[in-house]
Amino acid sequence: MAPRKNATVSSRKTSAKSAAKASNGGPVADFDRDEELKAYREMLLIRRFEEKAGQLYGMGFIGGFCHLYIGQEAVVVGMQMAQKDGDQVITAYRDHGHMLATGMSARGVMAELTGRRNGYSHGKGGSMHMFSKEKHFYGGHGIVGAQVSLGTGLAFANRYRGNDSVSVAYFGDGAANQGQVYESFNMAALWKLPIIYIVENNRYAMGTSTARATAQSNYSLRGSGFGIPGVQVDGMDVRAVKAAADEALEHCRSGKGPIILEMLTYRYRGHSMSDPAKYRSKDEVQKMRSEHDPIEQVRQRLVEKGWASEDDLKAIDKDVRDIVADSADFAQNDPEPDASALYTDILL
Repeated sequence: MAPRKNATVSSRKTSAKSAAKASNGGPVADFDRDEELKAYREMLLIRRFEEKAGQLYGMGFIGGFCHLYIGQEAVVVGMQMAQKDGDQVITAYRDHGHMLATGMSARGVMAELTGRRNGYSHGKGGSMHMFSKEKHFYGGHGIVGAQVSLGTGLAFANRYRGNDSVSVAYFGDGAANQGQVYESFNMAALWKLPIIYIVENNRYAMGTSTARATAQSNYSLRGSGFGIPGVQVDGMDVRAVKAAADEALEHCRSGKGPIILEMLTYRYRGHSMSDPAKYRSKDEVQKMRSEHDPIEQVRQRLVEKGWASEDDLKAIDKDVRDIVADSADFAQNDPEPDASALYTDILL
C-alpha cells in the first residue's frame, strides 16, 4: 500500500542523521542503542504475555472473550515511547498490549484476565474492561467504536483544563465505519481538541478484508471532510511509529487540533480466540512473520550494529518469560472476588 499524507502535515524526519525509510516510504526515528533495547524488551513482553494468555485461555483459566495483540506490538510501543506522563490512552477490546505498554503490571493484567481479586478491575472486568487511573489508561471497551467518543471527551477535558496533555484513542479498521467515530471527528475538529485518532488497520476487521468492507480503505483520509489531517504509518516498524507519534503529539500540543494516524499493521492470530482465521492463507501470515515482524526487525538491527549479542537477547527473553510466568502463577493462585463484591463499583 503506497503512503499517502495530507498536505497540511509536515513531512520532516525526526532525525536528519538517519536516511532510513519505513517499508511504505515514510520517515523513521533514529534510535540509539538504549531506545532499540527498550523497544525490543517492551514488544517482547507483550508478545510473550499474549502467548501465555492464549495458553491459559485454552486451559480454561480465562473465560469470555480474549483478543490477542500478537503482531501489532510496534504500534503501541512506538506511541508510548513518544508520549509523556499525563497523556491518556483509551482503546478497544484488543487491549492487553496497551496496558503493558503504559506500565501496568503483568500480574495485575493477568489476574484480571482470570477474574481474580487483585486484577485491575478486581476480577469483574475481564479481558475487555480494565482501567488504571495511575497510568492514565481509560480502558478497554467492548462496544465497537465507543472508546473514540470517550477519548474525544478526554481531549475536551484537557482543553477545558488548559493542560498540555494529549488523548490517544485507538480503534480498528472495522470500528472506523461506526457513526459515532465521525461525530467525534466533527466535535474534535470544531473545537481543535488535542487528540490523536489511531486506526490500527490490521486488514480484516473481524474476518472480512477491508477491500470488501469499506469504500475508502485509506483510513488516513477519513477525517478530510472535517479538515483533520492524516498520515499512513508502517505499523510494523517501531521507529516509523515513533517518528509519526512525535509529529502528531507536537501537532496536538501546539493547538492545531486532532490528527489521524493509520497504522498499517497485522495480527497473526484470529480476531479472538474462537476465530480459526480461515479467511486468509497460511502463506500470507507466514510472509508477514518472515518479512515484517516488528520484534525481529529490532533484533536484527541490534545484532547487525553490534549493540547486542545473541546471548544478550536470549537473556532479555528469559527475563521477560520469567515475568510472564510469574504473572500466570500469581493469577492462578490469587483468590476470586468475594461474593459481596457483586454489589460494589456499581452505578445505579
